[in-house]
Amino acid sequence: MAKSTTPSFVTTIPLVVTSQAEPELLSRFQGGRQLYNALLNESMARMRLVHKSDQYQLAKALPKGKARTEAFAVARKEYRYSEYDIQAYATVVANTSKWIATKIDSNTQQKLATRAFQASEKVMFGRAKKVRFKVPFRFRSMEGKTNKQGIRWVGEQLVWGKLKLNALIDYDNPVMMHGINSEVKYVRILWKEINGKRRWYAQLINKGEPYQKAANFVSPGVVGIDLNISNVAYVADSNAGLLPFAEKVPTFEREISRLQRKMQRSQRQLNPDSYEPDFLGRKGRKTIRKKGKLKKGKRAYNKSKRYLALAAKKRELERRKSEYCKSQNRRLVNDILKIGNQIKTEKVSVKGWQKNWGKAVAAKSPGFFQSELKRKAEKAGGSFYQFSTTKTALSQTHLTGIRIKKSLSERVHYDQSGVVMHRDLMSAFLSRHVYDDKLSLRDAQSEYPGMETALLRAWQQYQQSANRVSASESQCSHSPVELIRSNSEKSSQIASVRLIVSALSPSASSG
Repeated sequence: MAKSTTPSFVTTIPLVVTSQAEPELLSRFQGGRQLYNALLNESMARMRLVHKSDQYQLAKALPKGKARTEAFAVARKEYRYSEYDIQAYATVVANTSKWIATKIDSNTQQKLATRAFQASEKVMFGRAKKVRFKVPFRFRSMEGKTNKQGIRWVGEQLVWGKLKLNALIDYDNPVMMHGINSEVKYVRILWKEINGKRRWYAQLINKGEPYQKAANFVSPGVVGIDLNISNVAYVADSNAGLLPFAEKVPTFEREISRLQRKMQRSQRQLNPDSYEPDFLGRKGRKTIRKKGKLKKGKRAYNKSKRYLALAAKKRELERRKSEYCKSQNRRLVNDILKIGNQIKTEKVSVKGWQKNWGKAVAAKSPGFFQSELKRKAEKAGGSFYQFSTTKTALSQTHLTGIRIKKSLSERVHYDQSGVVMHRDLMSAFLSRHVYDDKLSLRDAQSEYPGMETALLRAWQQYQQSANRVSASESQCSHSPVELIRSNSEKSSQIASVRLIVSALSPSASSG
């Protein structure tokens, strides 16, 4: 029987770690890392034995049902591949080493075992290709099972055995005070690198609902979403918009590139035997000297203090870029939930985008936006419905029901009914009328005349923002709403198309 779950939220509180307490913390994290790697290795070994067993192969051949599930359970039981068995193995490893048992309590040992077992299960179920064993700078958190033993929160302190760490509590922060005053399920301790220095934090996993700011309210309503690499189009009952992800995010491209070149020069200077000799090459009509590549089978392990300092600066720039991007996308999620909590969007693969547009996806984080929108919508009592792109093909569908393919570079949708609209806004509008992977054209046709003004206003605002139109030009230019004919008018569709395109172009004159 599955365990009953209760709503929970996380409160992050900075800790005061003295020069005497930090070595002890690092020692415990070292013991936790070694134990985790040992448990992960054992979990993968048992998982491979299960995969190769005859019982597992017979279970795969069975049809889906209770008998198939029981057959898989028998294969797992034979090779002791379960969360409980890995937890028992963790106790044996810790007691055998003795040193780990003095550093890591039994509750934390069990949570490390659960963490390792779940990582191996992802490989078993095909949700991951491999597991990663932790090196010291990648092992950054440990947690307990309850707030009664092991790592726990007592009063306004984090207590872990004889180690007691005070917290930096902002009593004027309502979010932090809400978490401190709520019931604590368990506690997680972690560290982050900020400005080249290690900072320690306690994360309280609280029972209940998170603090709700007055500005971040949630309204009922249906919102159609069209997700893109760099922006998102949304259409609600009486509102629409086409907004960029992580607007004005500092990418630090020049700074990071400069640091990478310095790091590369330092590596080549300290490890000359690991690289092939330089050679002369051609760049256009010029002959230039090119750097030799890294030799096969060799890696440059020696790193100078200068290299480590440059690497720390690079990590700090990347951290700042990532944190700012997340904060801007969270704000965008809150703005969308203010107009509706029933989200409808196409089922797109952000991982597929990463293969072709890796830098753009990394800078804008559309996947993070999508996951945050899903989490917050469902948390607020709404829904997040994803439908098939192949069955609906919204970017190709016209209000008349005809499907006409268009390339990705075509950002304007010229509908067969005479409507001219931005491609993403039109797809977001049609998303509102998808039910069970089927588009209701009748509902879309009846609602479009009332939504046309909001859609055109959103398109105009996006175009003005993208082209940075000055205030004088935007005041003199005509609104696209005045230039598009209604269904009752009998003006030429071609003339309307030319008018809307000329009005939204950067070079549009004020007339």
